[in-house]
Amino acid sequence: MIGGEKTGIEPPVMAEWTGVCGLDEIPRRGSRVVELGGIRVALFRTADDQVHALEDRCPHKGGPLSQGIVFDRRVACPLHGWQIRLDTGHACAPDEGCVRRYRIKVENHQVFIAADD
Repeated sequence: MIGGEKTGIEPPVMAEWTGVCGLDEIPRRGSRVVELGGIRVALFRTADDQVHALEDRCPHKGGPLSQGIVFDRRVACPLHGWQIRLDTGHACAPDEGCVRRYRIKVENHQVFIAADD
């Protein structure tokens, strides 16, 4: 608002971050599951310590992605081998589908997830 009038442009809302675990609690090339608002969220850690968060449910048949194999920037679903990109949550071709992705930040070896996602 400018002078009490709406401009159509609202200031960006700042994310509220929730601490979920220490970086060392997620194995390299592995995962850990946390619950966020009743939803199972899988935290994945790549070989080069990047952390990604996806809903722990494959878009194909609902398999637990947290139990899959992490490689490069992907996870392979343990049920049927679908590969899901960790940075986008999208299935790799030729498969189609996506899973919800959550914003993550790591500060002082602590992992935070955006509570507004």
